[in-house]
Amino acid sequence: KESPAMKFERQHMDSGSTSSSNPTYCNQMMKRRNMTQGWCKPVNTFVHEPLADVQAICLQKNITCKNGQSNCYQSSSSMHITDCRLTSGSKYPNCAYQTSQKERHIIVACEGNPYVPVHFDASVEVST
Repeated sequence: KESPAMKFERQHMDSGSTSSSNPTYCNQMMKRRNMTQGWCKPVNTFVHEPLADVQAICLQKNITCKNGQSNCYQSSSSMHITDCRLTSGSKYPNCAYQTSQKERHIIVACEGNPYVPVHFDASVEVST
């Protein structure tokens, strides 16, 4: 069975590509990572940074998650991410996504031993 940490990597990590200027990136990736099986996952974020850098967030700034749990952490540096959002009117099995590239601080929930990201909570604008 897929562990929560492995699920996080499948759904959110794309270290190999630095960015996704390709407008069909989300359509390809959401399908490739099995997020369009049985339904279209409405929103998903991919992180284009080394896995070690994302795992290190678990040692950074501890904050409260959206659901009220206290095991969320915000990255101290900004990261290259791609937000995939289901386009309105798009219906399963024809899942169509809008691809938007951003640079954001990301917030992840961590658990386990080793202590690793298991949930992508949010991304935050980089304050200037």
